[in-house]
Amino acid sequence: MRVKDEYMNYCGIGIMGHKRDHNIGTLWRSAYILGASYIFTIGKKYKKQTSDVLKTWARIPLFHYEDFDDFRKHIPYDCRLVGVELDERSVPLADFVHPKRAVYLLGAEDNGLPPKVLEECHELIQLPGTRSLNVAVTGSIVLNDRVEKIPTKLP
Repeated sequence: MRVKDEYMNYCGIGIMGHKRDHNIGTLWRSAYILGASYIFTIGKKYKKQTSDVLKTWARIPLFHYEDFDDFRKHIPYDCRLVGVELDERSVPLADFVHPKRAVYLLGAEDNGLPPKVLEECHELIQLPGTRSLNVAVTGSIVLNDRVEKIPTKLP
């Protein structure tokens, strides 16, 4: 039996060193609505938010990794790590071709992703502008761009 190509696409999205738990909650909701397979945190665990009216915790999984090395060991096979960062090496999101299997990594708004982590990413992308957006908003925009460029069945 041949598997349809649409089922070979998946992605995860997460934040390294988040500052505010509500950003994880907002990203989780967007990830569910925009078809991500899972979300994750690196370095700081998430505390459940009462504002999660969709109960996204029951719809897509949240994984936690102690540090970047722990996370790197658990990236799914044949999956591209895409860092989202204001960096001279980053490709503008408008020009980016999303991999079929991707893990999108966001940094905290104040510090972004550390240089060591940027070096480990297969690809770097950035949104328009010269200032950082809210991390949950950034993640939502990246996922929406993916949906626009790689149509999938959404929940």
